[in-house]
Amino acid sequence: MTFGISQRGKEYLEVARMLLRAAQSMTDQAIAGRLKALADDYQRRAEKASQVDAAKALARSAASPPGGADHAAHGDALVQEMPGGA
Repeated sequence: MTFGISQRGKEYLEVARMLLRAAQSMTDQAIAGRLKALADDYQRRAEKASQVDAAKALARSAASPPGGADHAAHGDALVQEMPGGA
């Protein structure tokens, strides 16, 4: 299943890109290698964060009542307004 990237995932990717840019400008190859490894870690974090955020959103939508909370509130008001009451 494919998910879009979450806001948190986008933030991790932005950090990864910044680290890669810094690594490319480094003359010390040892530091550049560490920055690239850190950038790879942040890319993995972005993927995981987006998957977790998508799973949480799916769980929230599965737990919410049909039509959403707003619909349920209006439904209750309609029942109370009916003659004879329910």
